[in-house]
Amino acid sequence: MTYLPPRAFETFSANYPEVPHILEHNLVGHPLAELEALAQLAERLPAKNIEYAYAKQPIGMVGKPPVPSISAADAIRNIDTAGCWVALTFIEQDPVYKALLLDVIEELRGAIEPKTGAIINPQSFVFISSPLAVTPYHFDPEHNILMQIRGHKVMTQFPADDSYYAPAQVHESYHTGGPRELQWRDEMIAGGRAFAIAPGQGLMVPVMAPHFVNNGPEVSVSLSITWRSEWSYAEGAAHAFNGVLRSIGLKPARPGRWPEQNRVKALGWRVLKKLHLK
Repeated sequence: MTYLPPRAFETFSANYPEVPHILEHNLVGHPLAELEALAQLAERLPAKNIEYAYAKQPIGMVGKPPVPSISAADAIRNIDTAGCWVALTFIEQDPVYKALLLDVIEELRGAIEPKTGAIINPQSFVFISSPLAVTPYHFDPEHNILMQIRGHKVMTQFPADDSYYAPAQVHESYHTGGPRELQWRDEMIAGGRAFAIAPGQGLMVPVMAPHFVNNGPEVSVSLSITWRSEWSYAEGAAHAFNGVLRSIGLKPARPGRWPEQNRVKALGWRVLKKLHLK
């Protein structure tokens, strides 16, 4: 089965890796995305790979939200009334979901590798959400396509390279083990771009682009197809090295968005880690 029509590949190829865009996919109705299949997946996954919370969250969440008393599998089976969202992470641990991930990645390879080099560490996540759920403001280190399979949602994205939306110190903290949640201020909304996605549509999210998500009035199921590149790893390592420089009183320049702009700092961070100095 082909999961991306030719027009989707062309759209992705024209915009990847820096321009967010909507593309089509053929995953709607896939048996692995049915609620019972996902509930059984939740029962197979290690507990550390399951995140879930109450659906009604503020855009700016401080710390991790409280975990509902219902189990994640039961929340999925009753997601229409459970008032929760459930994130199943690193689902490629399960062979059948790994096969799906790799099939989609393979269809994209010809557009990815000429732009950002070899595909590194492909991973997948699935999000099952009750009506009107909110995923708070945060960023992620992967190249990401969010495939909407059931229901509707609106993701509001912000520029990935602007300190106004994610200060340098927050990047430095994240790349040395800190949280991915970001501080929200209502005035930032003017700089966001809202993307409404429906079943059969996917949304490309640039590396570290801050965003939050509002679900529509029905149950939502979304599948994230993600991968890393030398670019994404170099940018993260450069942010981490900047944290070291800042800790000794320096004011380092923000890393660039491409590997050649970050190679010296990335090498510095990797040397420190190899020497167990960080």
